[in-house]
Amino acid sequence: MKLELYQLDAFTNKIFSGNPACVVPLDSWLPDELLLKITKENAVAETAFFVKKEDKFHLRWFTPEIEMDLCGHATLATAHCLKTILGYENNTIIFETLSGNLTVIAENDFYLLDFPSRMPIEASLPIEISKSLNIQPNEIYKSRDYVLVYNSEEEIKNIQINRHFFDQINLDPGGVIVTAKGENCDFVSRFFTPQSTILEDPVTGSAHCSLIPFWANRLKKNELTAMQISERVGHLNCTNKNERVIISGQARTYFMGTIWIE
Repeated sequence: MKLELYQLDAFTNKIFSGNPACVVPLDSWLPDELLLKITKENAVAETAFFVKKEDKFHLRWFTPEIEMDLCGHATLATAHCLKTILGYENNTIIFETLSGNLTVIAENDFYLLDFPSRMPIEASLPIEISKSLNIQPNEIYKSRDYVLVYNSEEEIKNIQINRHFFDQINLDPGGVIVTAKGENCDFVSRFFTPQSTILEDPVTGSAHCSLIPFWANRLKKNELTAMQISERVGHLNCTNKNERVIISGQARTYFMGTIWIE
């Protein structure tokens, strides 16, 4: 069996930055066990698989460990793959996913992802997460992910995770967001996943489903700019629309190849 494989960098306008994702088009669904094996072999944070269904695409996302309910950067990568490599002509792309129908609009060199809003609420911090952090947060919130609020961008840059404690908690499919007001943008963040092959996700679109309504409320503005300040760095333009958020970014193609499965 031969499958096409594309690797793209999302939320960036240059390769070797943003968040790498693999995209694998399928004619029909393969067994989940095989999809996970392909994802592990790809060795990136997320692999997106899709099957065309009339005027939409059935899209699924896998980490090397589990299937995810939502993934922003791999959705953006899939849209970029469809438009720039596979020749899909419609600028509005509809994905059928575990999180419902998601619409992506291609506009010039950007992709606008229409995602659900997940406003976090005040919460207490599990002791395992507290012990794993070298800097303690000022405020703690939770939606799907924990949202930990800090004083400054500098603190976000300096956060280190002790995996001995961090991996003692299971948040599947969620993770831990650390965030603060930005110096050259509205807000910055980083994202960590316990018990994951890749501890720090370089750029996490789904985390902004919580970050956008949170910072829109705090900063009293609905149009925001964001940076995820991992080593690879990602740039996101954000719009708060009450029950939905619009996450906008760019992508670049890094690799095109073929998977051979005997």
